[in-house]
Amino acid sequence: MQQDEREQMGLASSIKPGADAGADARAARRSMRERLNDGASRKLMLGVLATLFGGIFWGFSGTSASYLFDVYHVDTVWLLSIRQLIAGAMFMAVILLFDRARFVQLLKTPHDLAVMAFFTFSGVFANSLTYLLAVRYTNAGTATVMQCLQLVIIMVYTCMRMRRAPRRRELAGVVLAFAGAYLIATGGDPSALVIPPEGLVMGLVSAVAAACMSIVPTKILPVYGSSIVTGSAMFASGLVLSVFVRPWSSMPSMAADGWIALAILIVVGSFLAYNLYMQGVKDIGSVRASLIGTVEPVSATITSALVLGTVFAPTDIIGFACIIVMVFLTV
Repeated sequence: MQQDEREQMGLASSIKPGADAGADARAARRSMRERLNDGASRKLMLGVLATLFGGIFWGFSGTSASYLFDVYHVDTVWLLSIRQLIAGAMFMAVILLFDRARFVQLLKTPHDLAVMAFFTFSGVFANSLTYLLAVRYTNAGTATVMQCLQLVIIMVYTCMRMRRAPRRRELAGVVLAFAGAYLIATGGDPSALVIPPEGLVMGLVSAVAAACMSIVPTKILPVYGSSIVTGSAMFASGLVLSVFVRPWSSMPSMAADGWIALAILIVVGSFLAYNLYMQGVKDIGSVRASLIGTVEPVSATITSALVLGTVFAPTDIIGFACIIVMVFLTV
């Protein structure tokens, strides 16, 4: 009997440490899951904030350009060249410091360089030029909202490439896009344009060029990354423009507020906006980022009204709303 009791006690003592070890393992796993969940939540929150501020800062660029046009009558091509050159140089500094190997690889690949050349002209240069012209002929809010029509072009291209019919929500988005553009352009009166014809044309062309920015580099983006592709394209277009424009020889006469607006356009509205938005795409995905990015036209409209005193008619606001809803339907 005593022998049995001793054996049972020995067995119990041998089981207890194992049980404790199992409990410790389960507790460690729970702790690990909690830390992972906390890390994922923190990453999601930071991604949302990065995308939100990226979209807001992009809206600032249109208002800054409009301010320079209205107050100091800055030349459009001069502004484009100085913006591309300085913002592109900032991108190149980051690339050479942190991603030099992939950039050298791009320079050694002729096919990818050809794609980059087409992307630089059809996307970065064309979009930047036509967007600034649309801002000049209309206002920052209208130009930014019209540029959002790129999503309809991307949708049509995707449907043609995949050989499928548009989905119901995509068709609804197309209808809303055209309705919004119609209201912005005519104010609801088909017999007259409430914005200059050249402003309407530039706004539509900027949407096409913006779509090219998303479509053309799809095969090289995964290889080299968005900073190298867009940053080097921006810098290259700035260099080519500078050869013809020579912006340093025709600097405009501006007070401190003008130079501040130019700095906001280049640093905040171009360099920071793009970096923040792409960080958001990396952290939360392109779909969520596209949805949150709809703050851009809202930012441009609000800042244009506050800083420049731009007055928007009720039909403009309805048109803006149609296009923003279209964004939600087509992404």
